[in-house]
Amino acid sequence: MANLVVSGIILGSIITLGAVGLTLLYGIVNFGNFAHGDMMTLGAYIALLMTATIFPALGLVDTPIGPLSFGWVMLVSFLPAMGVTGLAAIAADRLVYRRLRERRVRPIMLAIAALAVAFVMRSVIYILWGADFHFYSQGLRTTWKLPLGITLRPDQVVVLVVAWAMVVGLYTFLQRTKTGKALRALADNPDLARVSGIATERMITLTWFIGGAMAAAAGILLGIDSQVRPEMGWLMLLPLFAAVILGGIGNAYGALAGGLILGVVQQVSTAFMSPSYKPAVAFIIMILVLLVRPQGIFGGSKSS
Repeated sequence: MANLVVSGIILGSIITLGAVGLTLLYGIVNFGNFAHGDMMTLGAYIALLMTATIFPALGLVDTPIGPLSFGWVMLVSFLPAMGVTGLAAIAADRLVYRRLRERRVRPIMLAIAALAVAFVMRSVIYILWGADFHFYSQGLRTTWKLPLGITLRPDQVVVLVVAWAMVVGLYTFLQRTKTGKALRALADNPDLARVSGIATERMITLTWFIGGAMAAAAGILLGIDSQVRPEMGWLMLLPLFAAVILGGIGNAYGALAGGLILGVVQQVSTAFMSPSYKPAVAFIIMILVLLVRPQGIFGGSKSS
């Protein structure tokens, strides 16, 4: 059971990282981005392109660090993958979402447009990389045996450290910096933020970049923990939304709590039933919590 809890925390950390970007977008733009999962996939594949093609062409071969299955090249690939995915998120907003918002279309039209963007991104990935699974490293993965029957891979330790470092970094940015406070003000009251002199369009663009970058990081960590495949982000989309809803829509702290709860519940449930039912169990927990507290665990406060 302890091993399942640890596995759940690792999965929950990845969900949290993706859900934080998703809830930040909702808090600022008031838009549930159904292409967010495929942004995770895009980031994972850009990192694969960097580690398998571009860096080796430059003479940089990834040599494993200690017991890890990857090296510094894999870690450095986070930066271009997050940057390119962030720019792709901005491009999707400029080319599709902003135009629809300016025409004041119904929310359902925005949701369908986001699904269309997701299908386009996934189709491009299928064309460029095919439908096969890929791994960042072909080497053997070291496994540590810890007390209480816990088995842990060094790669998973890195996943935890990177995920939480990015989450803490984002919270520090939102709480301590002038730009972060401007984003929070925009989330609380867009009209007041506008008349106060905050460049709202610039803040929205920054929000899209951050959301895309966080999604890319989550996708890379998911690829490190398992494998890279075209459907990986799409399969994570419902857990991401479930974490956002469970914690309170638009609330960054809620996304953190919701992601951890869903990750642990999904993994622990495999001790009692088939792993095929993991998503169903997680959603049952979400429904039960919402029946007691409809606004979510943290009450849906956007900027807290």
